[in-house]
Amino acid sequence: MSFRIKRPLRTVSLLGAACALVLTGCTTGGIDKPRGNGYKIERVQSENASERVRFLVMHFTTIDFDHSLRVLTQPSSAPVSSHYLVPENNDPTYPHDDLRVYQLVDEDRRAWHAGPARWEDRYQINDQSIGIEIVNRAHCHPPVETSTEEIGEEICFFPEFDPEQIDLVIALSKDILARYPDITPTRVIGHGDVVPQYKIDPGPRFPWQKLAEAGIGAWYEEEAVKRHMDYLQGNTSSDRESIRRRFAQWLADYGYGIDPETASEDDITLYTRAFQFHFRPWKVDGEVDNHSRAILLALLEKYFPSKLSGYPELKGTLVAELDNRE
Repeated sequence: MSFRIKRPLRTVSLLGAACALVLTGCTTGGIDKPRGNGYKIERVQSENASERVRFLVMHFTTIDFDHSLRVLTQPSSAPVSSHYLVPENNDPTYPHDDLRVYQLVDEDRRAWHAGPARWEDRYQINDQSIGIEIVNRAHCHPPVETSTEEIGEEICFFPEFDPEQIDLVIALSKDILARYPDITPTRVIGHGDVVPQYKIDPGPRFPWQKLAEAGIGAWYEEEAVKRHMDYLQGNTSSDRESIRRRFAQWLADYGYGIDPETASEDDITLYTRAFQFHFRPWKVDGEVDNHSRAILLALLEKYFPSKLSGYPELKGTLVAELDNRE
């Protein structure tokens, strides 16, 4: 079976038409030397392309520098890597007097650091990201187990990051962002943001706000959080299930890989916890409270303002106020 599709009549090829319109815009880049099998390559720069790199993903290592370097560079049964490794002071396994950034994988190559991750509508995050591993010996103790059940909850310890180390991360990140303009603020993310089922790094001690103040990544405006809090506290008609389901939609609109329609209660708790690790680290409980909702709305207002008008529960006074501010 065949189909006929009406198209505008063309008397010249696409390339010919473009060159006819702008005679100086279709110059070639010259001819390369013959390749190994004797053929020639002529280069013409296309405007219809983009950078491979779209995301910048932050990690912590949980182990010291020496172990980190070996794990990230040596073959193993479960190989992992990252593009960069940033050490910390007072680590007896670190061999230098000054802190240095270690590059382990060229930026144009795929490092294995994000696993089965998702952000926005992208699943193959390793293919589209640069990963920075930061030496920090955070660790968790699993719940006590008996023959029949687990007792208590996992207990985690998160050391502060070395300030000099963070300054190095900021300098490195600025250089990366300058090379890859597709890494917008909401695409500077943590491992726990993209794989909350398995990871929590870089953890609640990572200074996301300091990075944002240096021009790296996203952060919210306090005034916007207060305004959204005032609105939410005055709107008490929704039930708990509806509130959690709407919050899952807001998370998805921001970039988190949650499906609002099919997400279970545990899924919503998990992704809420990941969001809190990043944007409200002083209280990470997985509860969809008004403060978490206000922070997320403030982020959407700042980075995706057009999406707010798509939420029926926000129509009316609040959206009108935002429209008047534009």
